[in-house]
Amino acid sequence: MIPETIAPFLTTVEKPARYVGGEVGEIKKDKTGKTRICFCFPDSYEIGMSNLGMRILYGVLNEEENVWCERCFAPWPDMADLMREKRVPLWALESGDAVKDFDVVAFTLQYEMCYTNVLYMLDLAGIPRFARERGEHDPILLGGGPCAFNPEPMADFFDIFSIGEGEEALPELARLYGKCKEEGLSKAEFLRRAADLEGFYVPSLYEAEYHSDGTIAAFRALSGAPEKITKRIVRDFEHAYYPTDLVLPFTDAVHDRITLELFRGCPGGCRFCQAGFSNRPIRYRSAETLIEQARKAENATGYEEISLCALSVSDYPYMEELCDGLSAFCKPEKISLSLPSMRLDSFTQDLIDRTAGRQRSSLTFAPEAGTQRLRDVINKGVSEEDLERSLSFAFGSGYTAAKLYFMLGLPFEEFSDLDGIAELSQKAVDLYYHSPTHAKGKSVRVSLSVACFIPKPMTPFQWAGQDEVEVLREKQLYLREKITNRKVSYSYHDARVSRMEAVLARGDRRLSKVLSALCDKGERFSAWDEFFHPEIWEETISECGLSASFYACRKIGKDEILPWDFLSTGVRRDYLWQEYERAASAAATPICSKQCNHCGVIEAFNCPCKK
Repeated sequence: MIPETIAPFLTTVEKPARYVGGEVGEIKKDKTGKTRICFCFPDSYEIGMSNLGMRILYGVLNEEENVWCERCFAPWPDMADLMREKRVPLWALESGDAVKDFDVVAFTLQYEMCYTNVLYMLDLAGIPRFARERGEHDPILLGGGPCAFNPEPMADFFDIFSIGEGEEALPELARLYGKCKEEGLSKAEFLRRAADLEGFYVPSLYEAEYHSDGTIAAFRALSGAPEKITKRIVRDFEHAYYPTDLVLPFTDAVHDRITLELFRGCPGGCRFCQAGFSNRPIRYRSAETLIEQARKAENATGYEEISLCALSVSDYPYMEELCDGLSAFCKPEKISLSLPSMRLDSFTQDLIDRTAGRQRSSLTFAPEAGTQRLRDVINKGVSEEDLERSLSFAFGSGYTAAKLYFMLGLPFEEFSDLDGIAELSQKAVDLYYHSPTHAKGKSVRVSLSVACFIPKPMTPFQWAGQDEVEVLREKQLYLREKITNRKVSYSYHDARVSRMEAVLARGDRRLSKVLSALCDKGERFSAWDEFFHPEIWEETISECGLSASFYACRKIGKDEILPWDFLSTGVRRDYLWQEYERAASAAATPICSKQCNHCGVIEAFNCPCKK
């Protein structure tokens, strides 16, 4: 519901459908006596409406009788200008009420470069940025999502963070808030009680102290807050909430389809991958449950595409049963089945055959590194033979394109590893034409997408430094010269963006003043190329007396206190260090589905990884 002051001018902004609400499937309630939560996605409507996590939490919170959860997305700059001109504060889509009037304003932090949009949205809402500036009548600011595994760069802005999975945690927090509100307790007392709930971090109850060299000297819990906070997980994933009555966007979303989450966790142990380590243990849904979820969602929405979702879809152990069950109703209804990036060592001809009804255009694989030595360094667990076999299956079955994801700037990388990327891309082209059953009369397209390595918290490579921007650019240009076949397209990420992602990924509380200063300078939508200004970022970090290289590029010692050390994913710190040392000698560690490597997660949650 759009505010009356804005409605007459709606046609003057790009994509008015982003702001009107009223979509099929939205949830509206009588707000009397409810705990009101505004779930904010700090990016555009099209991206936020594609996010499965937001759909899950929106649905599960609204199942609570005494809770009404609404949605809000970052207004595009043209709408923000109009809002300021008309003095209309940021509103929620369902009710049209101002975000500042809600009890709880929750932000999901999906990627580091969205941090400036959090502050941008707070400013548009008329909510003071810093937690210390907000009073009893201001909303509780709640953060969560993947970036909450190092919440410290945003700690001065938020009242509380949800660490880990939220399906059970957020309803519990909402019930606590409602109880404290009924009892007339202060915000401070609510936060103190929330700190005792499993998986919640209250920044105001902790303080950091620094050495003269900028490293952390101590990180202390105050007022009896827990010294260590362990993430929250959903142990019974089979029966966990799944949204089948979806809100249908009025404008095209980036991923406008049904998304089936097959399992949580990953059997691999890629040493750069935060999701692989932070989402342990592995928990599967049965094929029977997934098929029923797909049927209900399709009946409710009429979507014509179903996407299978997991960190490693082809490692799902019941894929045969699932594909057969989905095909039974997808084929007659002409519903396509979408497969995301595949693990090379678990991609089979049988999987292609069982999805035979879908359009054969492109498949995506992620070798990540160009040589076997470097794949062993990162513990990718795949070989060149796996790539050759998977591409042969694909090209022999009618596929005419392949997307290959790699990284450069990885720890212990050499220029010969970049040569290997170019050689693998040429081999992919050759495999297509050598396949006796490839699509006749059609040429092959091989797309290389090469990202810059970013050291992430809670991974074995959290101690590794990122290459300086000049080195990353040198490697990007070197690889471009090595790719000579016109059937191979090559794209790479802006190294300056990757540098700032690394700064925020490994940052501490001192970066809050940087982010606030960036917002004062007009930085917003920093994840979008047209709005990112690297010179302003570098300048602002320096003006705040900090160094981007200190956070992004410095190799960290074994015993140094990390900004996120007070959080636990269940994976032991000493295990991560052991994996870092194994990387230095290119020693691979078996994947979890083949043997337990005793990372600590089973003991932490009393919840074994499923096999």
